Amino acid sequence: MKISTNGISFIKNEEKFMSKPYLDAVKVPTIGYGTTRYENGKAVTLKDPAISEKRASELLQYQIDRDYAPAVTKALKVQVTQNQFDALTSFAYNVGTSNNGMAGSTVLKRINAGIKDKATIEYWFGVWNKGTINGVKVVLDGLVKRRRREAALFLKP
Repeated sequence: MKISTNGISFIKNEEKFMSKPYLDAVKVPTIGYGTTRYENGKAVTLKDPAISEKRASELLQYQIDRDYAPAVTKALKVQVTQNQFDALTSFAYNVGTSNNGMAGSTVLKRINAGIKDKATIEYWFGVWNKGTINGVKVVLDGLVKRRRREAALFLKP
């Protein structure tokens, strides 16, 4: 599957556009709509020049198309709706695609087992509400809210 225009808009709303490089909540240099690496693989640094919103959109679409949507497609063992796919792609974009991220998550395991009821989805998305700051996992209010919105998108018909 491919992410929809609505899915891209959802991620843009979650990530917020930043033209200049900044440190995200867990102190990773980031630019645009949550971009941490450019197309050539080079990591974003705080010394990088500012980018336009158009460039940020291009970077986001490139990353989604190259890395995140294919990883979600590969990890899914059941059919999902477009909203479910978009929610999982947003989730993967934020937590990563590895076994320590989306691919190993209990939310994905439950979905692949065919369990998609409201309580299960809200709970298992909600578990992913922590960031590592100074080596310690802490609940981040922004992630609590994002997971609620991702669960709501997943559950939307």
